[in-house]
Amino acid sequence: MTKRAFLYPGQASQYVGMGKDLYENFEDVKAIYDTAEKFLGFPLKKICFEGPEEELKRTQITQPAIFVHSYAVTKLLLDKGLNPDCVAGHSLGEYTALVAAKALTFEQALNVVKIRGEQMQKAGDVNPGTMAAIIGMEEAQVRELCNNASTIGVVQIANYNSPGQLVISGSVQGVREVMSTAGKMGAKRTIELVVSGAFHSPLMEHAQEGLKKALENAHFSKAKMPVYTNVTAQATSEPEDLRDSSYKQLTHPVLWTDIIRNMINAGVDEFYEVGPGKVLTGLLKRISREHRCYPTGTKEQTDAV
Repeated sequence: MTKRAFLYPGQASQYVGMGKDLYENFEDVKAIYDTAEKFLGFPLKKICFEGPEEELKRTQITQPAIFVHSYAVTKLLLDKGLNPDCVAGHSLGEYTALVAAKALTFEQALNVVKIRGEQMQKAGDVNPGTMAAIIGMEEAQVRELCNNASTIGVVQIANYNSPGQLVISGSVQGVREVMSTAGKMGAKRTIELVVSGAFHSPLMEHAQEGLKKALENAHFSKAKMPVYTNVTAQATSEPEDLRDSSYKQLTHPVLWTDIIRNMINAGVDEFYEVGPGKVLTGLLKRISREHRCYPTGTKEQTDAV
């Protein structure tokens, strides 16, 4: 028996035009976007479908945009009879995973995501920071570089994306110090990311209070399937565990490599990336060459599965 996982992408998977073909071809998707736009109070469809890219990149817009797109694709896959046995989401993507697992309703999660995006944007303004991908270095080496650079500024590993691909986060000075040293020590590449703050680092603490209130006001139910959380990489269906993970996410690393390995160890043999882009599809290839991930973010891709 095939065991299937839905994987949900996070920030940086967005692109101008995402969701347009789905909106134009499926009434359910049209209803989802129309409802979300009315709630959010900004022209979601115009920004997603037409841009400009700079507007779509703004954290308070990016996060609801990706969440709504991923939820719309989920609805299409479920309507086709493609049901997951477990779910996980990369950072922001965890919220769509919670909706897919029926731990939160779409409306509840949309409200939390809206507040999360706004609070993270503010935190980035209050405590400016940046992030960078370090390609081709061992985890222990990158951790040591972060520890050494911490005398210059806050910096830590933020995303354990795949073997040989780690993302660091923190102050501009701390991150750039690690990039410089990593380059001299043989890293294949170091790439500073275009982000509005130091996500998954202590510099996001400013966003936690507002997010905490939003999470307390949301009603979490017991998930109908295992959700592998970013903070622990373990599966849970318990409401308080899921709420706690959603809160801690802001300042804790995303343990993506461990999540995928734990899913595989639990018998998952079929993965679907549910949302815009192919970032998670690429990461899965690096984590396991024996397993395939199917992207499903466009009409052509959803038709093919």
